[in-house]
Order: sequence, then structure tokens, then C-alpha cells
Amino acid sequence: MLADQQPTETSSSGTTAADLGPASGSGSSIHGTHPSSADAASGPSSAEQATALVGQPPLLVTHTWLDRLPQSWVPYAQLMRLDKPIGTWLLAWPCFWSICLAAPPGTLPDLRLLALFGSGAVLLRGAGCTVNDLWDRELDKQVERTRSRPLAAGTVTPLQAVAFLGLQLSAGLAILLQLNPYSQLLGASSLALVATYPLMKRITGWPQAFLGLTFNWGALLGWAAVHGSCDWGVVLPLYASGVCWTLVYDTIYAHQDKADDTKAGIRSTALTFGARTKQYCAGFGAASVGLLALTGHMAGCGGAYYAGVSSAAAHLAWQIGSVDLDSGLDCSRKFVSNTQLGALVCGGILADRLQLLPLLAG
Repeated sequence: MLADQQPTETSSSGTTAADLGPASGSGSSIHGTHPSSADAASGPSSAEQATALVGQPPLLVTHTWLDRLPQSWVPYAQLMRLDKPIGTWLLAWPCFWSICLAAPPGTLPDLRLLALFGSGAVLLRGAGCTVNDLWDRELDKQVERTRSRPLAAGTVTPLQAVAFLGLQLSAGLAILLQLNPYSQLLGASSLALVATYPLMKRITGWPQAFLGLTFNWGALLGWAAVHGSCDWGVVLPLYASGVCWTLVYDTIYAHQDKADDTKAGIRSTALTFGARTKQYCAGFGAASVGLLALTGHMAGCGGAYYAGVSSAAAHLAWQIGSVDLDSGLDCSRKFVSNTQLGALVCGGILADRLQLLPLLAG
């Protein structure tokens, strides 16, 4: 959530958008290989560039909507990772699952709450990334994928980042105040996790577990926003399922940086699990699916819900079975595909709440 969790887009020539200039954001290298910092700093001469391009296909420069912003705004949008929405989706899905599960059978979920939580996910993810980059600005300079982040690159100063963080938190507070008092207290209690998660990579080999606790708080908060309290028999297994899911997708993602992380002294489950990563991910994936099934049982869900969970289980099995952990590009692709998994679960919940299977059978 709080780290930069989205691969850079790749051109048809195999060059990432990050390779084409610092405005593109952070740049993960193809297949986990990284140029030396000296080479990156000096760059090839014009003659070398001309020689290298002879007989090569033209580069396809990837543009994003950030290019349309005033230039002074771009570093702040990058600080929030607005050009990389996968992290926002992964934060939002547990919220959406919980809100949809809390809807009475035969009714649509509360669309106002879905909109509020979607907006809150953008702001909280942005605030979390800002906190992360403030803590990690020196470490980020040592990792190829992260050295172009605004604080590491010097396009935003720490003081400017702190002021921007205050603006994001103020906007988030305005959203939180739209919820009931129980939800306000529950939501505010997550800020301690948001603030301290970036430290975990320095003190434990399991920072992804702490990320899971932080990123899936919406599984508790969504239900509370609908009912004014939590049905712990439903929301605790949903929350735990999300934590296990996060351990899978963020471990896969962390394999992109394992070489640089080792040099920089950054800890991760990718390094902790090592050659047994797929076995660990299979175990956490099975636990996530089992906990989703328990959630459905406790919430009284029917066949449509379990069809969605089964589809998500197949997706997880595909990810874990096919990922090439030594390919940064493939790890990124598998990571990004998790927004599809979130949609599969949410689709099953919606179909169950709207009782679509009985309607189709009738």
C-alpha cells in the first residue's frame, strides 16, 4: 500500500517509461537487472546514443495524464502515486467487500459509502506513500526502482512533503467525519499503522504482514460504516483473509527489488522466504481462500458468493504457479493482476446480495 506498488509501463522496444526521463516516476528494471548508479548519472553521449539506435526500432514514449498537469503539480501527484492506481485499488477492495457484504439481501450496497471509501482510499494511499517516502528517502536512493521518487530525487523537499501530507490528512478527515461515530474512532485508529509501517522493513523480515494489517483495515471499517458496529464473526475472517492475500501479492512484488534490498539492508518476505517463496505463498493463498469461505458462511452467503471465491482461488493458483520470481517484469504483471482478483470477490458478493442466481434460475 504505502510503498510504490505499480510497475512502470513498457514500450514496444523494451524500454520502460522510467528509462525515458525522471518525470515518468519510479522505474523497475526489466527482469530485475539494474544499471550502475554511475552509468545512470553520466548517461551515454550523443554519439553513443546515435550508434546504439542504428538499426533499432523507434522508442514508443509512454505518456500519462500527469503530463497534462502544471509542471509544479507533477511531483506531488507522483508523491501520491496518482499515476499508479493499483495500490489504491488494493486498498479499496477490502472496503468494498465489507460494504457490499453488509448490505441486506436483495438490495444494492450503499452507493454513497462506496464513493466515500473510494475517495478515502485515494487520499489514504497518497498519505501513506508520502509517509513512506519521508521515512525512506535515503534508502530509496539506493534502489533502482525507487531512486526517482520525488523526495529521493530532490524534486520535493521534506518540508514541502510534510505540508502536503497535512493537506491530504485534512481531506481524509473531512471524509471520515461523514461516517458514524463508531466508524470515526475505528478509522482514526488505523493511522498508527499507517505511520509506523515504513519502519517495519528495518526491524523485521515480515514487513508485508504489517502491510497486510494496515492495508485491509477497510474490511472492518466498511461494515461499521453501514451498521454502526462490527459483526466480528464476519469481519475478522474477512480482515484475516485480506492480510493473507497481501502477503501473497506483496511478496511477489518484493522479488523485484531483492538484489538492491540485500545491498541496502532492507528486509522483506521475498528475502525471508527465499527459494521457498512459492510454498509460503501457496500456504497464505490457501488460508486467504479458506477465510473468505468462512466469511461467507458467517454472513449467510449462497452459491453466487462461493462462485466468486472459487474464481479468486483459481486466480491465486495461476499467479503463484506461473510467476517467474527472477523476472521483475513478470512479478510486476502478477502483482497488478490482483485488482482482477479483488473484482472477482466483489462480483461474487454483489451477485449474492442481489440474489442473482435465484433470479436466473427462475
